[in-house]
Amino acid sequence: MPGFTTIVAPVRDLDAAKAIYTALLGVEPHTDEKFYVGYNVDGCEFGLNPVGFAQGETGPLAFVDVDDIDAMVATLVAAGATVASEPADVGGGAKIAVLTDTDGNRFGLRSAS
Repeated sequence: MPGFTTIVAPVRDLDAAKAIYTALLGVEPHTDEKFYVGYNVDGCEFGLNPVGFAQGETGPLAFVDVDDIDAMVATLVAAGATVASEPADVGGGAKIAVLTDTDGNRFGLRSAS
């Protein structure tokens, strides 16, 4: 069964959020950029997204890793999901997409290829 391996929270004040989550998680971020702050905690990625609210997020977004993001998007759309954000390259060879289930819950897909 695929598991959620990444959680990304939208934040308005990146520095304030970074201080809180660094204290909470007990580790320094592995990525500390103005566009994303990321932590790895026991193999799970936790990220802070300073433009998440502008992208329509209202709370943390959980991502599932998939091998073929385009194929999975097609499969999920056929099953009734809608695409909120088409697969897009986010750097380092990774792509993400955001979908919505029939109740309006948003979730993400992430692939390394």
